[in-house]
Amino acid sequence: MSHKLFSSYDLKGLHLKNRIVMAPMCQYSVTAKDGKPNEWHYVHYLSRAIGGTGLIIMEMTDIDPDGRITDFDLGLWSDEHIPAFAKIIDGVHAHNGKIGIQIAHAGRKTEDVPVPIAPSAIKFPGALYKMPRALTTVEVQDVVRKFADAARRAVKAGVDTIELHGAHGYLIHQFQSPLTNKRDDVYGQDLARFGVEVIQAVKKEMPADMPLIFRISAVEYVDGGYDIEHAIELSKAYQAAGVDAFHVSTGGEGPAGKRKPGNYPGYQVPFAYQIREAVNLPVIAVGMLEDPSLTESVISRQEADFVAIGRGMLRDPYWATHAAITLLKELNNIPKQYRDAY
Repeated sequence: MSHKLFSSYDLKGLHLKNRIVMAPMCQYSVTAKDGKPNEWHYVHYLSRAIGGTGLIIMEMTDIDPDGRITDFDLGLWSDEHIPAFAKIIDGVHAHNGKIGIQIAHAGRKTEDVPVPIAPSAIKFPGALYKMPRALTTVEVQDVVRKFADAARRAVKAGVDTIELHGAHGYLIHQFQSPLTNKRDDVYGQDLARFGVEVIQAVKKEMPADMPLIFRISAVEYVDGGYDIEHAIELSKAYQAAGVDAFHVSTGGEGPAGKRKPGNYPGYQVPFAYQIREAVNLPVIAVGMLEDPSLTESVISRQEADFVAIGRGMLRDPYWATHAAITLLKELNNIPKQYRDAY
């Protein structure tokens, strides 16, 4: 029996051995607070490559030291960061895996910066967060350049793909949301403009055959937040700017209001499907997709082209191997060093 979850896929020039993605998840483990990945990150990511994951997306990696959620986050704001990332990337490649980096800026959701930056001076709810100051138009353009610089460093480090974080209430999301963008300049008149400029700038730093992934929150849960129709219009603008695939999540912009997240296995898949149908590009579905049978169904029914496993892969670095045993009833996906255990 053919299982679509373990079929290969060519995403632009990137050949992936299966449809399983490790979702980017912050580890908050940069103990030196210098933005450089360390031994924890090396073991963390290589173990998932050994475990059979088709595409690993490294956690949110920030373009500026003041753009981190916390001081314990990864960063790519300096060329000095490149060797530490390259060590991990080379290691993943040595174990037949592919790997990308999620590039981002936390904006008003930074916790350790005295005065965060944002499109508008609107505070994120909660005691952890401070009142941000609104960026000037010139400063916005400088942030765009920093995204491009980080992408250039990621390419130099050897990544197979780059993902831009436009979800979960971080800076790109803040610009694209009418709740958090109250500007009266060009970046407020067109809510997609900042994201479009970031995409265009990053694409210039990437090889022509390297895919650019964009993570988007398809809906907001705060009262008055945007819905899927707005996300589809954003996605069309981002597609025109150069995005090759969308990683579809939801929320993150503030506490839920009357509308609540589904919080059940597969609750975000319909949003991924709607964006897939609207833009005719590959999509990654994410959100409690830990049951191999469910993930197989999502791919087989063409509701998404990839499934991203988050917490399930934190609990089990060999999630992909164990899914192969469950679905395929064979041991070819198990590293030969471990086969005697099965």
